[in-house]
Amino acid sequence: MRSRVLASAVALAVTATALTPVAAEARPADPLDAVNTFIGTQDEGNTFPGASAPFGMVQSSPITTHYAGYLYTDTAIRGFGHFFLSGAGCWEQGGLVSMLPTTGAIGPGAAFDTSKPATFDQAKYAAPYTHEGEVGKPGYYKVHLTGYGGIDVETTASTRSGVERYSFDKSGPANVFVNVGQANAKEPVSGSSVRIVDDRTIAGTVESQAFCGGKPYTTYFTTKFDQPFSSYGTWSPDGGTPGSRSAQGGAGLRGAWLTFPKGGQVTATTSISQVDARGADTNLADSRVRPFDAVKNDVQRAWRRELSSVDITGGTPDDRTVFYTSLYHAFLQPLTANDADGRYYGFDKKIHRAIGWTYYDFFSLWDTYRSQNQLLALLKPDRARDVAKSILAIHDQGGWLPRWAYASQETNTMTGDPVTPFLVDLWRFGALSGDEMHAYQALLQNSREIPPASSPFQGRSGNASYQADGFVQYDPNFPKKGQDTDPAHGASATLEYALGDCSLSVMASALGRKQDAKQLAAKGRTYTTLWDPSVTDRGFTGYFRPKVTGGSWYTPADGPYSPQGQDGFHEGTAWQYQWLVQQDVPGLVAKMGGAANAGKRLDDFFAYDDLVKDPAKTAHEKWVVGPYDYYKQFRYNPNNEPDLHSPWMYTLTGQPWKTSAVVRAAHTLFTNAPNGVTGNDDLGTMSAWYVFSALGLYPAVPGTGDFVLNAPRFAKSVLHLPNGRDFTVNARGASGAQLQYVSGLRVNGTASDKTFVSLEQLRRGSTLDFSLTGDAPQATWGTSRSSAPPSPCAG
Repeated sequence: MRSRVLASAVALAVTATALTPVAAEARPADPLDAVNTFIGTQDEGNTFPGASAPFGMVQSSPITTHYAGYLYTDTAIRGFGHFFLSGAGCWEQGGLVSMLPTTGAIGPGAAFDTSKPATFDQAKYAAPYTHEGEVGKPGYYKVHLTGYGGIDVETTASTRSGVERYSFDKSGPANVFVNVGQANAKEPVSGSSVRIVDDRTIAGTVESQAFCGGKPYTTYFTTKFDQPFSSYGTWSPDGGTPGSRSAQGGAGLRGAWLTFPKGGQVTATTSISQVDARGADTNLADSRVRPFDAVKNDVQRAWRRELSSVDITGGTPDDRTVFYTSLYHAFLQPLTANDADGRYYGFDKKIHRAIGWTYYDFFSLWDTYRSQNQLLALLKPDRARDVAKSILAIHDQGGWLPRWAYASQETNTMTGDPVTPFLVDLWRFGALSGDEMHAYQALLQNSREIPPASSPFQGRSGNASYQADGFVQYDPNFPKKGQDTDPAHGASATLEYALGDCSLSVMASALGRKQDAKQLAAKGRTYTTLWDPSVTDRGFTGYFRPKVTGGSWYTPADGPYSPQGQDGFHEGTAWQYQWLVQQDVPGLVAKMGGAANAGKRLDDFFAYDDLVKDPAKTAHEKWVVGPYDYYKQFRYNPNNEPDLHSPWMYTLTGQPWKTSAVVRAAHTLFTNAPNGVTGNDDLGTMSAWYVFSALGLYPAVPGTGDFVLNAPRFAKSVLHLPNGRDFTVNARGASGAQLQYVSGLRVNGTASDKTFVSLEQLRRGSTLDFSLTGDAPQATWGTSRSSAPPSPCAG
């Protein structure tokens, strides 16, 4: 169990029945002031504190010992890299083109002894640093290196460039090390090159391994300094060579040092490209090497526009910091992938050009389809349209829809069928306008077929069994093209396929494909094939259970089947996955023996009786609290994706007040501290979950456009929509310091017992006025049979 900062949770009053006053009514004048980029840099949150533009290609952030780049508790910085993911879970996460300012002579027998190759290992020459004065804000990072006589390092970024400013305390010659042979910990570099172009410019390449065991790919870079360097050299696995203008080769230590005769202040601007060296040069020229402060001002102006899409009133300063930092993290990815001239490297290994739109890459769809995708589509529809266009370009050029796309390749990471609910939701939000049938045909192909053996895409590798028998067989030895394959997790893959097919049925119906819609809706109920009514656990009967080829129930060799086991489920157990049937809540409830029994299961799952007594303690001790504790579990796992929607299953089954309680308890896991993200942030997924749940609405059922409601955390929230209208959520007396429930709701002034609002209502600029209570028995709102949204694939 990992420790957590409970400062924001200790005040959670669970016995109070009266509402406490809002701590602070005035919202911050500038949302940038409310962001803390260090949130998530400890305990496997895997965020980075450095600078990035919104959805930028390049990031400039410090590297310590961690595979995600920076670990808050480390004491030395190895360099400042120029490519990072935010919150991903696998090891290979960038840190490419690592640069570090140093002082000291370089040569045989000198402080940096060129005769000793280990001299140029970034773990050896890393600089100690202090957190005192360290700053992490959108588009800006600052730290003081206490080694090498003291150096202030500031970083900022534009969309395609990262910029560092080094201010040396010590007068005299100063160096910058440019390391191309090393990157983040556990990021293999299989080849690299560096060359001195002129007395202000260097360029080169880094060949590194793609995410989750993917194939190597090449990143090109060009760096220009604001003043000339007087001497230089390169290093290789054999040591350093003063005066050398280039070095290249395979794996091993490699880089260049540049010496500036007067030290003082040196600024470096670095652009990268996945296309070619020309692309890196083009991006650098487009970024226009400018003074550091000018770049900083521009990127912070861009961030201010992005973050100002939501205004919140109320809450404590920490509440606002957690909210705006979450919004910030949700707007970091996917990453811009086309160069400034529009060129990008496609999934057919050819160069294409995006004219008038942005091509995006790095899609963690198994995660982002659950929350981040909808947040982006709601608040940034222009970007969502380009995301949808990018996904279709991947299909057209690569021959199939992606699952985890990284650097123009499919890594086949994770299982199920995340691209279907992802694209269907983008259609539902209007991001596929003009491309509806194009997308639908690609989705139908993905739903029904399997990519050929020659394809690098794995697609629905369990489709043969699923289409014939209604389930994906459990076969841990099934051949795979990447890290994962669906039959290795056949039970959870079946549930994911069914959820995806149901969402596609909604799209098919709207497009007039009635027969397809009927067939897909039926597929949305195939989860029933894996329901074993004979399995019992913790006093409940009936659970999902894997089946093997031929249709027999799976039984482990060492004993009876347990729904707390790992077999057949991906990063979860039957306990977590039993709720992944939000497309057919009546059918699931019937399998569980009725609403009362389903409610008891939910109570046990969330440890609800303990929760109402002590929400913070329950969330931190009763729920699954380890970032990678996926198995042998029977409780809610707020650190991972499979059951993120499950708090709203209370609402979908007639007990909405319990949803509000669970969400408030979960909020105690999000704090204004380095360990203030629960689990890996997974490219903004967890952060988007927090944003939606704090606003009081969540997209629990893919494809429907419905947002299921809960008690908001803030007294007032205003979403400034791109169509010029505002969607307003009022919740007078809202306070995150206690459990609160909804006792009433008015929509545009009219009383409503509906526990959801539609996308259309949001876009019209509606106003929701919540009445809240701290007394659960008074929270009878939304409990009638007609209050919950209809299940799109109920039989």
